[in-house]
Amino acid sequence: MAKKQALQVYSEIGRLKKVLLHRPGKEIENLTPDLMDRLLFDDIPYLKIAREEHDAFANIFKSNGIEVVYLEDLVAEVLTDKEVKEKLIDEFIIEANIKSRRKEELVKEFLLGFSSNKEMIDKMIEGIGKDEIKEYLKTSLSEMVGSEYPFIVDPMPNLYFTRDPFATIGSGVSLNHMKTITRNRETLFSKYIFKYHPIFKNEDIPFWYEREEATSIEGGDQLVLSDKVIAIGVSERTEAASIEKLAKRIFMRNEGFEVVLAFDIPKKRAFMHLDTVFTMVDYDKFTIHSEIEGPLTVYSLRKGKNPEELVIEKETMELSEILKKYLGLNRVTLIRCGAGHMIDAAREQWSDGSNTLAIAPGEVIVYSRNYVTNRLLQEQGIKLHIMPSSELSRGRGGPRCMSMPLFRERI
Repeated sequence: MAKKQALQVYSEIGRLKKVLLHRPGKEIENLTPDLMDRLLFDDIPYLKIAREEHDAFANIFKSNGIEVVYLEDLVAEVLTDKEVKEKLIDEFIIEANIKSRRKEELVKEFLLGFSSNKEMIDKMIEGIGKDEIKEYLKTSLSEMVGSEYPFIVDPMPNLYFTRDPFATIGSGVSLNHMKTITRNRETLFSKYIFKYHPIFKNEDIPFWYEREEATSIEGGDQLVLSDKVIAIGVSERTEAASIEKLAKRIFMRNEGFEVVLAFDIPKKRAFMHLDTVFTMVDYDKFTIHSEIEGPLTVYSLRKGKNPEELVIEKETMELSEILKKYLGLNRVTLIRCGAGHMIDAAREQWSDGSNTLAIAPGEVIVYSRNYVTNRLLQEQGIKLHIMPSSELSRGRGGPRCMSMPLFRERI
């Protein structure tokens, strides 16, 4: 019998079998009004309720026979190898940008002092305050000048959006280079999972992108529309050069993908990623924010005559026509966030009404607060799993943003 591959995502809607999450932790409570801009938040979620909502999210998966694994657990399991643990800590400290060798030593000693690997990983994510290491004295000019800043190592409050640090595409992983320093540190954990965890380390897993690349790409911009078509947003967070690199590597591997569609979307907060304005919910049904209908500029990237060559064509057409052409559909249904109503659409777009997660064709997870969009989905025959969303939504991401599928059935 053929061995089951570790990763398999050839669509957005194939029945989901395994998903990776991160349960929000104390990193959320390390947000303050003064730090929100630095840490990319618009508001501060209430952790107790956010965790309850996230647990309800996880229970939707579990009650539908989907295996849930947690990022923090997988990283902790990697660290049973002492050499790998040292390597992770050293890399983590370098990326924390600590200003002196002595202070780096103090942070390493502090991290090695935890009684379990899981506790240490939780602390890395939570952030390390200056008051937690007594010997961390203000002996340098940089420390004295910045003495009011509370952290030695910043928290990672965005990590519950596990979609962005990496993306499963086909049988491989795009280990992303994030646009901001704040979020790029998150991808370190993904690197150690896919290179060192027993589930993955002996598999022939291709890496479509590496976190050390010079240009940015994020998972919210990467959608696998079919086993032949990948859509990627050229967005506020993803650069065109990154899409070219990724496309070349995917075509060289001969995974079956034939075209990468680069959607040139507005470079602004409301359109942060492609999946904040567009998700697939069934074979021929899609949620959209009305502003993305078009006409859109889309670039099709196909394999050239040699591995380093791409054939790129520019097209300008309505979204529905793009989808019909590349997915071979006779018709498509575009379900507009907030019914396209000026007020309802703006409000529900802010709370990710267009950001759904399909767990099977025509079956999706949605936020409860987006009731106008949810009603439209139901009217189109979509089965909804509705989750509570008052606190998680404050991070500006929906069910798709908070989940990274690792294995879907092929359709």
